[in-house]
Amino acid sequence: MSQILRPDQVRQRYGEMFCQGFFTMVDEKAGRARIVEVCQAKGPKEWDIVNRRRTGGIISGIREEGSMLIMDTVIGDADLRFGAASSELGAQGVYSLKVEGDRVRTKWRGMAGASVGVGACIPQCPDVIETVYDDDVRIGGGNTVDVEIVSPKLIRAVIGIDDTDTCEKGATWVTGLKMAQSCPYGRFLEHKIIQLNPKAPNKTTNCCSTSVSFAVSEEDLPKLVDYAVDYVRKATVAHDTVVTVFTGLEIPEPLREWSWSAKSVLYTVDDARRVAEENGVRIIEVTGPKGSVGAVAAIGCTDMGLRAAGVPEDFE
Repeated sequence: MSQILRPDQVRQRYGEMFCQGFFTMVDEKAGRARIVEVCQAKGPKEWDIVNRRRTGGIISGIREEGSMLIMDTVIGDADLRFGAASSELGAQGVYSLKVEGDRVRTKWRGMAGASVGVGACIPQCPDVIETVYDDDVRIGGGNTVDVEIVSPKLIRAVIGIDDTDTCEKGATWVTGLKMAQSCPYGRFLEHKIIQLNPKAPNKTTNCCSTSVSFAVSEEDLPKLVDYAVDYVRKATVAHDTVVTVFTGLEIPEPLREWSWSAKSVLYTVDDARRVAEENGVRIIEVTGPKGSVGAVAAIGCTDMGLRAAGVPEDFE
């Protein structure tokens, strides 16, 4: 037998905990998923990263970014590797992720203090739909718990923006960040400033584009895109503003390579249109076409970490 509890019921049973966000993004074509937790404190994040990396399961990569703990996973099942150390250290891991319609079901195991994280902390986050427990579940102390956490199925949407400013007024990175913070659709994940070719003839001083990413339902994706385009159209002071859109967890390698080279090569609008079409990027001309190069490159550089903000000679 099992019992199913909503987040408010978990909170009532175990008291107020610390998880401030929990969303699961899937890329079914790639067989991949990404689980994001927003944590209230650094200590639990660090402990969870070390222990989940140790136990493996479906996790292919795990990292900390600001207040977020980010796990890249496969879609499917994989055994946990607790090992002999678990009897002394405790352990925690996720061993299954399945997509069912508009829901994602993840299965977790936690031992000792780690049982509180997966048994009481994540399940009471408002982003969770419900959690499935065994009838005789006990958390904390020396107990081990297995739970199934059900959350909405989301996808990652990346919005690229370029050419919204002039030498006299505006800043594209500001427009992008304000848009993302005010957007009522999806969950704002990340804002990136993309340094482009400083020798571009039609640049403002810094020659930067920007990208923002969201976790959003497939149903709300068109609303998110419409909001972003409308916001940029109202905010821009330039005549060649472009918005680009990409959905998925994995930026195609040809797009990454082209976008990196855009920091040193002077590409044309036709070049940007070609690479966008070949790699699943939608180009939306808001006030004109010339921002296409920077807006496409913004998508391709999104997952490059610090390299997105620099030029090749910064990393030689």
